[in-house]
This record gives sequence, C-alpha cells and structure tokens, in this order.
Amino acid sequence: MATMVQAVRLALHYGETHLGVTDIFGEDVGPPLGGVFTATQGLRTAWNSPLDERGIVGAAMGIAYAGGRPVCEIQFCDYGFNIIDLLKVAGNQRWAGAGEFDLPMVLMTPSGSGIRGSLYHSHSFESWASRLAGWKIVMPSTPLDAYGLMLSAIIDPNPVMVLLPKALLRVKGDNLIPGEPDDEGELKRRIDAPVGDRAHWQPNWPAVEKYIVPLGVGMLVREGTDATIISYGRTLPLCAQAADQVRESTGFSCDVIDLRSIFPYDWKMIAASVKKTGRVLIVNEDTEVTNFGEHILRRIVEEHFYDLLVRPRVLMGRHVPGIGLNPVYEQNTVPQLPGIKAALEALAKDAV
Repeated sequence: MATMVQAVRLALHYGETHLGVTDIFGEDVGPPLGGVFTATQGLRTAWNSPLDERGIVGAAMGIAYAGGRPVCEIQFCDYGFNIIDLLKVAGNQRWAGAGEFDLPMVLMTPSGSGIRGSLYHSHSFESWASRLAGWKIVMPSTPLDAYGLMLSAIIDPNPVMVLLPKALLRVKGDNLIPGEPDDEGELKRRIDAPVGDRAHWQPNWPAVEKYIVPLGVGMLVREGTDATIISYGRTLPLCAQAADQVRESTGFSCDVIDLRSIFPYDWKMIAASVKKTGRVLIVNEDTEVTNFGEHILRRIVEEHFYDLLVRPRVLMGRHVPGIGLNPVYEQNTVPQLPGIKAALEALAKDAV
C-alpha cells in the first residue's frame, strides 16, 4: 500500500499527465531532492523556486491567470504566516471579479506536529486557513483520500490549500490507489528515488487511474449510536482507535467523522450524526483559542441545542507559542490517544 507521500506524488503525476498541471514548484521541489518529504520526486513539471514564500504564491497566481494550472508548495505551513496578506488576496480574486476569472491554483503544505520539528516546523494551519475566504481547504488522513483530494484540488477553478499532516506522511494506507501495484516493494522501486546519486534516475510510473474525493464531503469511518466524534488529519486515526477501545470495553459506540475538507465542510453529515447521538466530541491539534473546532461547536449548539443530551466538548492543542523540541513537550502540547480516550470516556459518563 502506498504511503501518503507516495499517494501525493502519484496524484501529481496523474495531474501533470491527464489534468493539465503545468508547473509544480517550491523550495527544493524539483530535482535532485524532490521535496523535503519527497512528495515531488520524478515529476516532469517540477522545478525549484527561490526561498521566497511570497514569490511562490505570487508566481502561482500569475501562472494560473495566464492559463496554466500550477501546484505550488510552501515547504512547511509555519512559513505561510509570512504571507497571510497574499493568501487573502488570492482568496478574494474570483469574488472581486464576479466569478469571471478563474484561479485554478493548488497550494500544498505540511502541517502539524509529529516530526519533532520544534518551534518553527510544528504549527497547525487549518484554523488560520479557514479564515481565508475564497480558499477551499482540505486535510486528508489516509493515502487514498490524499490522492483523491489532490485530484479534486487540481480540477477546481478556485485556489485550494492541501494541508498534509506531517505525522501521517510515511504511514501506509489500507486501500490501494486505483492502478497502484499490489506489491508495495514494487511501487517503491518504481517511484522512490534512490539514496545517493540521482542524476540519471527516472521513475517508472504505474498507470494510476482517476479517483475523486469531492471537496466538502466527509467520511463516516466508524458507525455508532451513542456519540459523535469529529476530526481530521493526524488526530483522526487516534479518534478511531479511541472509539474502538471504548466500544470494546464498555459497549459505548460512536460515529467517527473524518471531515477531510475543512472548508467547505460536510455539515449535512455532522448534523445527521448529532441528531442521532446527542453527544459530541470534536478533536484537532491546532491551538485552543479561535480554533476551527470551536466554529463547529458553535454551529452545533446554535442549530442543534435541543438535540444535545449533554454538553459538547472540544479537545485541542495547548495555547502556547510553539511546540518544544523535547518529545515530552510535543506529546503534552497536542492531543494524543490517552487524552482522546479519556475525553470520550468522560463524555460517555455524563448524566443526561
């Protein structure tokens, strides 16, 4: 099974071969490195930009307006803070032009904790991104979803931000990408560049097929009757594990919703689950002040107050300036499995 980073690479290959992607670029995105996380190794249209996030996003906007279909990368989402104003401009362009001028650009960037990246390589970006009106924002939790969401992002006429959870980039999926070889060793030999001299290396791409995950459509990854857990990205697999463990030990069963799209998000799926269960836990790793999960909580309370049996909860990262290099700091700054399980158990014990 492909890892998430391999899935992204396959999606970009499909994009430049079949969907009209003209440029894939950013810091170290082209040869020989192919990206810090190797997401762009071997791609025909990949090239290296200067170390300049403003130039990267500005160039992507220009290429898109000139009729191209670019995919640009900010090496780590932490450096998106340098250019919030330009991201806002990119988001408002179609609105300002009354929809007359498409801006089909994709910005992908790794987000979140999980690699011991310390202060400057561990931020989460989805709450900031959700405030950039005009952008569509996605964050996959599986390789297959990463593949399908990337293809949707490439096709969309709006700017789309693909946030890739750093901690899941090397995690293998449970489902094959359509056209992916059954043997993961074969996939690695065909598309992973060798360590060392890559001067003459060329990938041998498998004939992957079109697979679309629609933007704004969530996935129900566990089904239950007693509570609703809403998450995405790194914390989604942890929520599924916590739900499985609590169900096994107590019989308390949960719907676990993978949003997949931060904006637009699948309110229809959320609302139906909340009406069914009456108990809600929202989990993400972004910091706890003005968190995107708080928006979901507010909307649930406003629109489904009388469907709730107990107070809803949001489990988020600590409100600290950054994540320390020491693994103890990282473990205690963002939600981990024991904390998610404890929050779910507390939700289950709340008296009606």
